[in-house]
Amino acid sequence: MANSNHHEKQILLVDSDEAFGQVLQQVLGAGYTLRRVPTVETAISQLDVKGVDVVLLNLDLPNGSSTVQDSRALLRAASERVAAPPVIAYSWNARRKTALEAVQQGAVDFLEQPLDIQGLKFALDGACRRATLARDLAAAQKFLCSAHVEGLLGNSEAMEQVNELIRKVADVFTTVLITGESGTGKGVVARAIHRLSPRADKPFVAFSVCAFPESLIEDELFGHERGAFTGATQTRRGRFEEAKGGTIFLDEIGDLALPLQAKLLRVLQERSLERLGSNLPQPVDVRVICATSRNLEKMVQEGTFREDLYFRISVLKIHMPPLRERGGDVPLLAEYFLRMFAKAHNKNARSLTSGFLSALARHNWPGNVRELQNVIERSVVLANGNEHLGLKDLPEELRGLTIDDEVPSGSFHEAVKTFKRELVRAALRTHSGNKLKAAKELGISRCYLHRLLNQLKITAEALAEDYEETLPPENTETRVRAEGLRLGARVA
Repeated sequence: MANSNHHEKQILLVDSDEAFGQVLQQVLGAGYTLRRVPTVETAISQLDVKGVDVVLLNLDLPNGSSTVQDSRALLRAASERVAAPPVIAYSWNARRKTALEAVQQGAVDFLEQPLDIQGLKFALDGACRRATLARDLAAAQKFLCSAHVEGLLGNSEAMEQVNELIRKVADVFTTVLITGESGTGKGVVARAIHRLSPRADKPFVAFSVCAFPESLIEDELFGHERGAFTGATQTRRGRFEEAKGGTIFLDEIGDLALPLQAKLLRVLQERSLERLGSNLPQPVDVRVICATSRNLEKMVQEGTFREDLYFRISVLKIHMPPLRERGGDVPLLAEYFLRMFAKAHNKNARSLTSGFLSALARHNWPGNVRELQNVIERSVVLANGNEHLGLKDLPEELRGLTIDDEVPSGSFHEAVKTFKRELVRAALRTHSGNKLKAAKELGISRCYLHRLLNQLKITAEALAEDYEETLPPENTETRVRAEGLRLGARVA
């Protein structure tokens, strides 16, 4: 997003009351640029015209028998953007049901009218930080993964194979099945396939089967005609029609009920669908990508997943490895998340100590990349302004992993010597061999650090080799920083 003033928060106000927009701009004051549009339709058309940090949506728009449908359309349109502008909804109707529905449809916050200005500013500032984080995420991914598929981080052999498969299947118009545990990044792979495909300029529509009750999934996917059921006051397109010409991503396909599996199979075979309440086939021009964390082969054997549908959706398969099987990618991911969250939360965190990285390497990561991301964000937020994150900044369950393993054995003097050696090496690795910075972190003079290096027989080559083992050796940044250790140890 290109703002003329980086400090001005760009707010798209969706409200038909022109006077209200003028007053709101005055009371918000400097730092906020308000652009008002009177209808949801206009707001959707404005999302990509200029930079929008936050959308402020009035749920009480006049002539609004279709207000709920309109708001859903706006929330969906915003969520389809790569760096989606967050939506804050507000209404005179402060019932819990109204707020819950708005949040379920994608709003990041719900406010009650009359608006409390301080509360509104707090919500806007938080949403703007979220928007900035999304933009930085996209930019950082492009910077760190220029040699890989955009959005996928990792230099391990497993991720190289995933990158290669993505490039191969992107140009082929057939269904793809992405498998892997929860949190491994299956959705990222689906978006990468779409971005690299000839359909990249068409819609990408994501739909999670497990996020909706079974009774609503058919309507969500295939749409309905006016009068198809009580409350169907107008015709509504489903997700398949919204993805026309582009890609639809069906996440957790293993949770789809058997009757709906049959209907999905028919759509895939005939390339057409029928809305609820209609017998008129609608053509379907869409690429289908499915994902699951379940064992579909086993479900086929148990009779809970159709065999013919499984063969239809698994023409091409990509398996996302769990993080525990690509441990060499953990430091790269951790440093990437560190930079991302330090900027997003305006923190001073700049690097991760070897003790911090060692604890990450020992963890099994049952929650995969999503869990690692949460751990780094928590550590950055609670770091109390520290530039270098250490063991004390980790959650207790990870911090405890290093206690028993790091207690040296042998005599007291040998134990102290071992502890000193590891402490000095860790400080030097953190600062790429810079003795002045390492001494400052250890709270000792540079001269005393030189004496310790001689006493403990710590060589520049040993430091460089030790650091190269900490990060993936094929990583360019690792080689540069390792060479900096050798050079720094000789001249610092």
